Amino acid sequence: MSQEIELKLALPREALPELLAHPLIANAPGVGGDHVLLNTYFDTPGLELRSRRIAVRLRKEGERWLQTVKCAAASLGGLASRPEWEQPYPGDRFDFSQIDVPQVRDELEGFRSRLAPVFTTTFQRVTRRLEPAPGIVILAMIDDGTIEAGGRTMPLCELELELVSGDPGELYALATQLAADVPLCPEDASKAQRGYELYQNLKPAPRRARALVLDAELDAVDAFRQIAYETLAMWQANEALAARLDDPEFIHQARVALRRMRTLFALFRRALPKSMVKEWRPRLAELASGLGGARNADVVLQDLLLPITRDGRAGEDIHRLIAAVEARRNAERESLRSGKAWAGRGRAQLDLAAALHALDTTSGVPLHTLAHDAMQRVRRDARDCLSAAEAGDVAQLHRLRIVLKRLRYGLDFFSSLWLQDRVYAYSRALADLQECLGAINDAAMANVLLADVAAGDPGLAAARAFAAGWHAPRIALLRARALVDAEALLSSRAPWKQKGKRE
Repeated sequence: MSQEIELKLALPREALPELLAHPLIANAPGVGGDHVLLNTYFDTPGLELRSRRIAVRLRKEGERWLQTVKCAAASLGGLASRPEWEQPYPGDRFDFSQIDVPQVRDELEGFRSRLAPVFTTTFQRVTRRLEPAPGIVILAMIDDGTIEAGGRTMPLCELELELVSGDPGELYALATQLAADVPLCPEDASKAQRGYELYQNLKPAPRRARALVLDAELDAVDAFRQIAYETLAMWQANEALAARLDDPEFIHQARVALRRMRTLFALFRRALPKSMVKEWRPRLAELASGLGGARNADVVLQDLLLPITRDGRAGEDIHRLIAAVEARRNAERESLRSGKAWAGRGRAQLDLAAALHALDTTSGVPLHTLAHDAMQRVRRDARDCLSAAEAGDVAQLHRLRIVLKRLRYGLDFFSSLWLQDRVYAYSRALADLQECLGAINDAAMANVLLADVAAGDPGLAAARAFAAGWHAPRIALLRARALVDAEALLSSRAPWKQKGKRE
């Protein structure tokens, strides 16, 4: 058995010449010659190998066939380490005798008679051997081709950096060097995962936040890194999907991931290097803001303009306003998909993954202590905002929404430390309050966006005023309700202040 350690990176096909001409690639010696690889993946009719996260593949290289078995592993910022068994294929049946993990070998032996082709990948591979420093050897494999299954085809264009010798951190160092000049993004989905999705004709779903079970005695920085890797995977997955699909939820969830990551840095700042917090909090805010144009236009369309058309009172100018916002939304999406935007956001993902990989996880601060103190601090901030809002400071209502979002994300991060029934009740009340404050903020944001869209057009300006009036009674009720609900929530006993073991 060998242990494959690789960093997988996606790139637009039009950027291939740029990558091949990069000095780090162009000046490196080739390995094995450039050639076409034909790969067929096998599984049972019930896809039992997939459910066990095992891949069985036959690969044709020139005139020889190779049999490969891989077991999946978690990807951390695109970096994956997985067991792999590769051997010549005898030509008549699979041979699993060389697999030295009994459980894997026995399962494959049991499935052997039912294995059948599921999907294929065909691509041109260019391989270069890089030695950036003594003792460090990395294979750069550039693949350009397709994945085919069930009569459907998906393009494939990626760079795999495979570690031959050295520290895995060297993969990030090389990737960030390349990404300074070539649009590269970390890719968590393996060829096998994408092939199965194509075979099953699955519509990609947005990746949402996933809860982690954390030990209360864990070092705070170790916990930070675990949560950060999960949040980074959420960001990467949704941005990758937003680059090729129009579902607005991909951009929304990518933006949520960035905001969660920024909150994570704020909550853990006591245990983290000051330079790291200073660099990443504003950088993450800028990245989230970069998604705001497309997201805001989607919200204005779906939540504020289209509902008006359903009651039959929308005139021609409302429909013209909708068309203008749609045009703005589409332009924002195209801007995000440009090579420049792709490159900048991909570099940021690689930089953050490299920083997490290098982070020293021995701060000496236990997680339970940091979690309690951080949540207390955020709740105090929320109470201060509420007091100012109750005194008539409208701006503090917007500030309250932001602080409560931080409180909710913190509750998500730390929920496994406290009693689950109390966490659930507090979280539900917090989510309802956030929804109320979010609707108020959406109306204010829409007023600004629509003013910009309608500028110079009297008909669109009138439509904007009509839309504001149409929503005004609802927003007034929500504003009054928000203050009452916020007072009730922030006066209640918080889960992190209640005694008892977690359930």
